[in-house]
Amino acid sequence: MALRLLAVLIALVITWSVPQVARWRDERWFRGWVTRLGDTSGPGRVAIVLLVPVLACAIIAGILRALPLFDLAWLAFAVVVLVYSLGPREIEADIDNVVRAPDVLRRDEAVAALRVDADPLPWFAPAIVEATFYAALRRRFGVLCWFFLLGPAGALGYRLAQTLGRDASLALDSATRTAAQRLADALDWLPAHLMVFAMALVSDFDAVMGAWKAWHHQSGSPRSRLEPDFLGAVARAGVDADVEAGDGYAQDVSDPVTALEDARRVIRRVLVVWLAVVAIIVLAALAA
Repeated sequence: MALRLLAVLIALVITWSVPQVARWRDERWFRGWVTRLGDTSGPGRVAIVLLVPVLACAIIAGILRALPLFDLAWLAFAVVVLVYSLGPREIEADIDNVVRAPDVLRRDEAVAALRVDADPLPWFAPAIVEATFYAALRRRFGVLCWFFLLGPAGALGYRLAQTLGRDASLALDSATRTAAQRLADALDWLPAHLMVFAMALVSDFDAVMGAWKAWHHQSGSPRSRLEPDFLGAVARAGVDADVEAGDGYAQDVSDPVTALEDARRVIRRVLVVWLAVVAIIVLAALAA
């Protein structure tokens, strides 16, 4: 776990300090692989599409971990996979583009970059806050969660599953698309809950947990169904509570710019909590 934490810290520093890495995240190889398997459909196609690159990544990581190089080869490979899997852009950069947009046209272009699906995103605080947290989940926290649990193969598998399940430009039959979307939702379920619990610590605890409970009570969705749809309602509640409490010296919950600035603060705090918890786990393991 210590090496995984170090790999995450290095990868985050690289993505923050070298935004040009976004240009290296080329998924054309994966799209070609998906197209090549067009004669299959349904869950079987999803399994084959994802398992081949994920298993290849796991085998490479295992071989590198076995080399007598003090795990440096594995660490370098893990950083490369993480840098590739994060993004495609940093969520803070997209938020800054919206907040600092000089005119309405550029603001609308920046807002469109926060979308998590093909639907247009209105200039409306609740909708923008929801989109921002879903973007943070799929660009960063989902990748980190599965990397901490399963290593480089987990990070790459999560990224490819999200691309397969949510990229409308991929030519998929209905059975394959449905299976891919369900898998993408299932992989989002755990990191979304971990984000909620971290938000409860860094934001208004009562507002966050109250929104989480209310969503499950009112949505009609069974708890056994693995989906991340509760995250939007929880994020709105947490951000609204922070803004109303004067966090950031503003109290207008209807102002999208104010809501976005608070969302950025909450996202950063959630990341700090995640890293702190992993660091505590590492220290406890070393002390045992």
